Amino acid sequence: MLDRFIRYLVSERRYSPLTVRNYRRDVERFVAWLGFEWGSFDPRRVTTDDLRNWVVHRTDAEGISPASMNRELASLRALFRFLRQCGAVERDVCRPVPTLRTAHRLPAFVPESRMGGIVFDCRTPCDDFVAERDGLIVLLFYTCGLRLAELVGIDRDDVAADRRSLVVRGKGDKERTVPLLDCAREKILHYFDLIERQNICISDEKALFLTRKGGRISRSVVYRLVRDCLTQAGVQGKKSPHVLRHTFATHLMNGGADMREIQELLGHASLQATQVYTHNSIARLREAYAKAHPREKKGGK
Repeated sequence: MLDRFIRYLVSERRYSPLTVRNYRRDVERFVAWLGFEWGSFDPRRVTTDDLRNWVVHRTDAEGISPASMNRELASLRALFRFLRQCGAVERDVCRPVPTLRTAHRLPAFVPESRMGGIVFDCRTPCDDFVAERDGLIVLLFYTCGLRLAELVGIDRDDVAADRRSLVVRGKGDKERTVPLLDCAREKILHYFDLIERQNICISDEKALFLTRKGGRISRSVVYRLVRDCLTQAGVQGKKSPHVLRHTFATHLMNGGADMREIQELLGHASLQATQVYTHNSIARLREAYAKAHPREKKGGK
């Protein structure tokens, strides 16, 4: 039954390999805690109290955050919805278990003044393949708002023939087309030229971002190079590809872009996920207001 659930996630829900792996890990952990083996799991013996006790165990005894617990609960809810659809259980034991409250945190982003220097460095052309590739990676994260998995999954033929747009496959294998700014277009043209002149891709590999040996670049390599780039630029706080995605959205919002347009560019399924960037915009306005208003500058006197 659990193997059927995994096949359902892959073939019908069309979840990414990473999402399927996370769902399987969450379910395996819960099933093992109940004392079942993967192949002998009997969902009819699971109660709502089991779910509640599992939440207490994970949050109190093992100390995971409410956000992480909610993600695990999402995996279990998906499992029991599937089991109910299949007729394996009569009711969804997850339904009475509430989502945990989480602290509201604004997405981290790089200020425009700092990002300008990073983009300038990334745009500077050279004949070092790795340096050009790494610069293009950072540039696409910031100018296209890509997720890490989306960037790693891009093939060279996903870039339009005129190099002015890019097809991106997001969550649930949904495709969207994002425009390429002139700076990214120029970088891609030079990068493609390097691949050909230096004979980097010596196999049938279709990936846009390649290793020196011609294979598709890994997520871990991309994560490290972005972290190192932001560190060298003096960025404080969290440094990751997702920070560049947040930076893309925040700068668009601050520049007056329509929220629906930002939603489409980010590939968000709902507008609610995009609305978090309005908080960053409001926080920026509040800071500017506090610095500029005469009453604030005089200490409110």
